[in-house]
Amino acid sequence: MEFTAESGAILTVSNISTQHSRFLESSKPSELTLLWFTSDGNKFKLDNVDFTFNKHDVVCITDFHRVIVEEFHSAKVLRWNKQFYCLLNHDSEVGCKGVLFYGAAQLPVIHLDQTGEKALELVWKVLEFEMTSQDNLQEEMLQMLLKRILILCTRMYKSQSDWKKLDNANVDIIREYHYLVEHHFREKHTVQEYAELLQKSPKTLSNVFKKLGSKTPLQFIKDRHMLEARRLLRYTDKTVSEIAYEIGFTDVQSFSRFFKNYESISPVDFRASLV
Repeated sequence: MEFTAESGAILTVSNISTQHSRFLESSKPSELTLLWFTSDGNKFKLDNVDFTFNKHDVVCITDFHRVIVEEFHSAKVLRWNKQFYCLLNHDSEVGCKGVLFYGAAQLPVIHLDQTGEKALELVWKVLEFEMTSQDNLQEEMLQMLLKRILILCTRMYKSQSDWKKLDNANVDIIREYHYLVEHHFREKHTVQEYAELLQKSPKTLSNVFKKLGSKTPLQFIKDRHMLEARRLLRYTDKTVSEIAYEIGFTDVQSFSRFFKNYESISPVDFRASLV
């Protein structure tokens, strides 16, 4: 089912199976996708990293991700564009920027428990029903239901991860940091630069990330550089030098050292291994 409006707004709600798997590999700029798997053993390669998703896993994908479907059985799918609902303009309504989407190289996977499954199923059924309506309130109703789904998924993801260790103020700092890295990693390479954008000190950022118990602020920047490097090496014909400069390195030698420290092979060898 698909909702479209004269404004260019699009919302797609569907249940797809094996024969529709190619739909998952293609998305237009500004489109966001939420996948709720309804079977086990779904094997994907996202940005050259292997994932297996099972029944009741929920995954959030942006148009920046490179998706290759290796084995797919069934899933429920929500896909919408920014004309229908722009997360960045309405982040205060759902609070998922930097958590479910635009999370700086981290793919969020939600594992639904029985309670979460029932809650999401209820809203999803109402959404499917509303897709059949034909009145001037339909778009507003669909947006409201999408927001409800995003809020549910954000809450569940936080409760299943280290995010639950943080108070709301610190959660907001990390969410905004993730988003800023996602959008400025090419030109901003230091924690100091992001600290200035957030009007915080680098030490404050380090302390907040330490509470989360995962990566340091600098590690997030480096991981985002590596994600982009892998994407460009796999999906483009750009030279290693062009990729180095596009990511923000001043010379190809420093980029090659950086890449090898992560992958244990050079960018050239990495590309050759993909053939």
